[in-house]
Amino acid sequence: MGRYFLGSLFFFFFLTGHSQNLSGTKLKIKKSDGEIVLDGILDEPAWKDADVADNWYQNYPVDSLPSPFQTEARLTFTDEFIYVAFVCFDDDSPDNVSTLRRDFEYPLNDNVSFIFGPYNDRLNGYFFNVTAAGAKRDGTVSSGGAGENAFNIYWDNKWYSKVVRYKDKWIAELAIPFKSFKYKSDVSEWNVTFDRLDKKRNIKSAWVKTPRQFYTGTFAYAGQLVWEDPIPTARTNISVIPYVSGGLFQNRQVDPIESSEELQAGFDAKIGITPSMSLDLTVNPDFSQIEVDEQILNLSRFEFQFPERRQFFLENTDLFANAGFESARPFFSRRIGIVQDTAGIAQKVPILYGARLSGSINEKWRLGLMNMHTKKMLELGLPAQNYTVATLQRKFWQQSSFSTTFVNKESIGVGEGDSLKYYHPSIYGRANLDEHLKPNTYNRVIDVDLVLRSKDNRWYHSSFLAKSFDARDKSKTMSGSAFFEYSDRSLNANFGTFFVNENFNAEVGFVPGSNVYPGQIGYYSEVAYKMYPKNDALLFTGPQASMNDTYLPNGTLADRELALGYVFDFKNSANLTFDYQYIFQYLTMDFNPVNNFKYTKFLEGEGYHWNTISATYQSNTTNKFNYLLNSTYGGFYNGTNLNMSGELNMRFQPYVKLTMRFDYNNLKLPEDYGDEELILLGPKLDVTFTDKLFFTGYYQYNNLADNMNLNARLQWRYKPASDFFIVYTENYFPTGFASKDRALIFKFTYWINI
Repeated sequence: MGRYFLGSLFFFFFLTGHSQNLSGTKLKIKKSDGEIVLDGILDEPAWKDADVADNWYQNYPVDSLPSPFQTEARLTFTDEFIYVAFVCFDDDSPDNVSTLRRDFEYPLNDNVSFIFGPYNDRLNGYFFNVTAAGAKRDGTVSSGGAGENAFNIYWDNKWYSKVVRYKDKWIAELAIPFKSFKYKSDVSEWNVTFDRLDKKRNIKSAWVKTPRQFYTGTFAYAGQLVWEDPIPTARTNISVIPYVSGGLFQNRQVDPIESSEELQAGFDAKIGITPSMSLDLTVNPDFSQIEVDEQILNLSRFEFQFPERRQFFLENTDLFANAGFESARPFFSRRIGIVQDTAGIAQKVPILYGARLSGSINEKWRLGLMNMHTKKMLELGLPAQNYTVATLQRKFWQQSSFSTTFVNKESIGVGEGDSLKYYHPSIYGRANLDEHLKPNTYNRVIDVDLVLRSKDNRWYHSSFLAKSFDARDKSKTMSGSAFFEYSDRSLNANFGTFFVNENFNAEVGFVPGSNVYPGQIGYYSEVAYKMYPKNDALLFTGPQASMNDTYLPNGTLADRELALGYVFDFKNSANLTFDYQYIFQYLTMDFNPVNNFKYTKFLEGEGYHWNTISATYQSNTTNKFNYLLNSTYGGFYNGTNLNMSGELNMRFQPYVKLTMRFDYNNLKLPEDYGDEELILLGPKLDVTFTDKLFFTGYYQYNNLADNMNLNARLQWRYKPASDFFIVYTENYFPTGFASKDRALIFKFTYWINI
């Protein structure tokens, strides 16, 4: 009895001794009188005099206890830098760090983060992370940090860090130039929070106590950074990033083999128009160093949306990319400079120049303007094209906004009497238009969006209404949606509805059903319930269900997906899910999922329904060898399909990571509809020799596309934000390994601050 009393008393004092930091908790920052040296030794007077952000609470696996290994954060600044110091208390067990590469995978590494909103609007900001081995990660925060797409890791800038490992802790010091981000000098407080992922123990903690259903970088659960000394005056920042690139290219599918050489130069520039508004310029940009897209086996009728990785399009991307909803996005940046040829292969279209003005006008208003111009490519059937996007956003309450977006695409030099067959289908909207129609020389979309979010992030609503205009001047050219969501510790539920008129045409957007349905009306909902058993292994368990219906404008049911599932989430980061799915499709076009030319097509007007069952298991990601496995079996149109897919990961930390992606489909369709085994293999080798020298080797085999691809990239970051790349790529026919084409490319970039 006495033992239990003493234990309870100790636990009481432990909790009361660790007061909870709640949203709005103040942290003061003072100016340093002297230089700060990044050496992992916090012996400068500024660190000794700084406020300490301590008493961190867990967010995962529970959100009701202090972290057993505490963290401390301190801040100070000079005229040039804002400095952050972390003391991460630990023991001498090996750290879990998978790589030294910049922009590491957050869930797989022991790391600590500084997240802040310099506009004090609880919507937009930046984050800077370092791992226990010193790898760096940075990016932007939008939408208040709520949602998977709120953290953009593809934004890069100049900053410095040093991590030193001790027996009972590791210390990280960060020096971030004020020139490296946008801020307002007349704001006396910033939104700020810090988080730490203690991966080897699967514990995530934050300075501000954050419910576990939300990200620890969510501004709804942030504190306030109070500037006791004046913030340095934001100065006009000008950065120029010139590049030189060149390469050798071979087309080996012709006789004789066609060889060519290329040498080109261009530049990007970043100009601070105001402390919170920047102008980005690009002339003759080159994106040859961007990692190749991960191929997929797409057996659906819908286009797959690959992510944007090109640096120019990424800062303040939420202003442009968040317009609309998944059912119809008025703007999708990959429509600029990338187009599919007649074989469905992505081809680059040279961008001649571009300009983008984006940022905050004041505390309530944000503005985004972008103009891009692409080169004429007659070999692809493309005239010169100009793209303009403009967005104006008004913020209100704490995390809500109203915005309007205008998108314009102009095809330059296309005559009224030109043959439709001469030009690429992208300048007409739908590819199956009557060939006697005149070319669609312009396309415009205007869109309005409303976002409402409660102070605690439990309630969320978004809606939009958009209308398109083009040379065909038809009626029924609107789309819209409304979405509602509620999320708490146990329950997540949402409901949405949308419509897309039959002539709505967003050529610079992403409308998944535009080539499938002659207009659509949809309803969808999801609900998931979590139960938290008193169990040493399980974190939570519970059911989930979803419904998705799509109707044609005449009321005909075109698609229905009903799903039931059950989830087991384990405290060691493993996860097991079982699913049952019912699918119905009424075809609005002739279609064969394997090959439209080789096999009999399923015909327009036919209806099919089937059932599938599946199991998905993600193993413990703290292990150096971990894996994700999925198996699905059931009907597929008039036959069956067995799917086995997943990913195997092995790391020799922190220098080498081996990954194998695979996707196998065994299709059994009757008669001559298709009896095929489809295979996608994607082994990848990632070597980080140091935190400045990286190698990535990527091989992809896709028998549905009848292609094998090899891509090898060596990157040397010889100075902050300045790189030298060497890239080799080659495509092969799987049969006989005959080469289709190959290229050897180099690129040199240099970041200059003026």
